[in-house]
Amino acid sequence: MIVSPFRMPGSLPAVCEAAWPKDVGIIAMEVYFPSQYVEQAELEEFDGVGAGKYTVGLGQARMGFCSDREDIGSLCLTVVQRLMERSGLSYESVGRLEVGTETIIDKSKSTKTVLMQLFEESGNTDVEGVDTTNACYGGTAALFNALNWVESSSWDGRYALVVAGDIAVYATGSARPTGGAGAVAMLVGPNAPLAFERGLRGTHMQHAYDFYKPDMVSEYPVVDGKLSIQCYLSALDRCYSVYRNKIHAQWQREGLEKHCSLEDFGFMVFHSPYCKLVQKSLARLMLNDFLCHPSPDTQSGPFSGLEAFRDVKIEDTYFDRDVEKAFMKASSEAFESKTKASLLISNQNGNMYTPSVYGCLASVLAQHAPQQLAGQRIGVFSYGSGFAATLYSIKVTQDATPGSALDKLVSSLCDLQARLDSRKKVSPDVFAQNMKLREETHHLANYIPQGSVEELFPGTWYLTRVDEKHRRQYARRSMSDDRPLEAGLITSCIAAEHIPSPLKKMPRIPTTTAGPEVISNGDH
Repeated sequence: MIVSPFRMPGSLPAVCEAAWPKDVGIIAMEVYFPSQYVEQAELEEFDGVGAGKYTVGLGQARMGFCSDREDIGSLCLTVVQRLMERSGLSYESVGRLEVGTETIIDKSKSTKTVLMQLFEESGNTDVEGVDTTNACYGGTAALFNALNWVESSSWDGRYALVVAGDIAVYATGSARPTGGAGAVAMLVGPNAPLAFERGLRGTHMQHAYDFYKPDMVSEYPVVDGKLSIQCYLSALDRCYSVYRNKIHAQWQREGLEKHCSLEDFGFMVFHSPYCKLVQKSLARLMLNDFLCHPSPDTQSGPFSGLEAFRDVKIEDTYFDRDVEKAFMKASSEAFESKTKASLLISNQNGNMYTPSVYGCLASVLAQHAPQQLAGQRIGVFSYGSGFAATLYSIKVTQDATPGSALDKLVSSLCDLQARLDSRKKVSPDVFAQNMKLREETHHLANYIPQGSVEELFPGTWYLTRVDEKHRRQYARRSMSDDRPLEAGLITSCIAAEHIPSPLKKMPRIPTTTAGPEVISNGDH
């Protein structure tokens, strides 16, 4: 019996259920950021701090922000619908949808359920997943859940959709310039151009109060800046160590006797609270490589002139300026080639919290040709305060031919710089007024937002009102700028290439008289 490969949506044919999908990972991505920003150099003057404190000290150029017209629901509605439209994807082909966010506007109802409005016309309500929360790590946890679903016995052959979104705002003071806002949506399935390497995750979790949000009526966090940096760097050390041990063991099983270092990564991206910390983090990986190397060459190469640091203890170096300066200099070439390109969105839009590291990944894809990316290993370090962290790796497909999945993914992100440049600059005073308005109206009932709809990008979802029972209503700004579109009345205005369901790409497994072969899920 020949089983049709077009059974969509629904269960996999029984003959396919034993197969472990190949190259599970990210097939498509979409990034959304607000249409307005403030210049960090102007904010320095407005705040009365020294020139360069934000631009040089933090490495930030611009910061995107939302008016009261946007909340976590509208951000996620916008990025999901953009992904579906640009991909030509049907809502029936999504079997799991999960949101990672720390922007909590309801202690019970998930943002995922808000997104189900987009599925109403399709009639598809068979969509697993809810929200996942732990500071900036929630998006990664949601992504891992989606990957695990596709690789599990629960998978029914459809795509998973992962959304990471947040609005990062701080009270007036030194932390405010590290804010930002945005959302990233990722389509997950088999035969992906960005395949996650199985078994190669180094995770570290620990209890700390470095950044947390105990005040349920405020958007603002409580931050211990110095402790947060120490937690971030210590987590990076631990995760890198665990990852290196795992890949070393994997290589040994394959008959290779080598140790992992920065040289094994074509690109390295990090969660980016601010760009300077990312540069310091890459330097820290080189410090780890140096201290773990049995006999580093300190006469030539990247470790040249570092012999004075041979005996330092890694846990004593979090705030050691001499170590930091020496290894930032030593890793400067590696930073330029492996990491700098990842900071496009972070530098221009700020810290998006859960989407931050995925904005960095999108930035790398947007600024390289498919041929430059093909076959590369991309290291990804995700961190969320409290704290939770994982370092994992993605292997880019070798197929960079025109029309390939990688070519389509890269092409879909090539407008990032142009979109960043198309935003409207506002003065620090207007920015401060917006922050004050958000502070005064956060969680108000029976409220109609005051922000301008016309300032939003075409196709952006926005908040129309919060009724007396705190129920939120949304509309979508028209793609043609003529009129808003209400939920359920949306038609795609973007010519898009259709992405078939993953099941259509699943390899045919011939039936035999002995029945289907049972394939083990391998080592975890």
